[in-house]
Amino acid sequence: MLTTENTALVIVDIQQKLLPAVANSDEMAANCVKLIKGLQILEVPIIWVEQMPDKIGGTIPEIAELLNDSKSPIAKSSFSCCGNEDFLNKVAETKRENLLVVGIEAHVCVYQTVAHLLQKGYNVEVIEDGISSRVTSNKETAIRKMNQLGAKSSSVEMALFELMQDFKHPNFKQVSKIIV
Repeated sequence: MLTTENTALVIVDIQQKLLPAVANSDEMAANCVKLIKGLQILEVPIIWVEQMPDKIGGTIPEIAELLNDSKSPIAKSSFSCCGNEDFLNKVAETKRENLLVVGIEAHVCVYQTVAHLLQKGYNVEVIEDGISSRVTSNKETAIRKMNQLGAKSSSVEMALFELMQDFKHPNFKQVSKIIV
């Protein structure tokens, strides 16, 4: 089970020039915003990565504004976030064994990151309503392949409620307002 003590979030390449090109981009971005807000309330660590931001642009404003106060994005050139030593160090610093992953594109950077995190012994949950690709069938193929490799699938709402585990959680009302 996910808990606030054993879980962190990895945000992969939700950038200004990439987002408009993917399927259901508005819904995916809105879901990621909900997840980030909920995780911030629950004090779950968030690691934020951008693919070649000097060429592709930064993270979309809706997400960047939520994260700017406490974090800086990690710039990368490799498709997998694990190709970047700063990323690997940030993940290790969290001391979390469970990693939630959102981002784009599902079949390239998200897939390769998930595959490498699994190889490194992390438990990975792909937030299906928080990932996308330009072509929906690529997203579906990526989810199947990530699941075959051992990643679990989840959703924004499912992950947030799993992290709280009880109606009596002190942040239940606050998180519930974000989801609804």
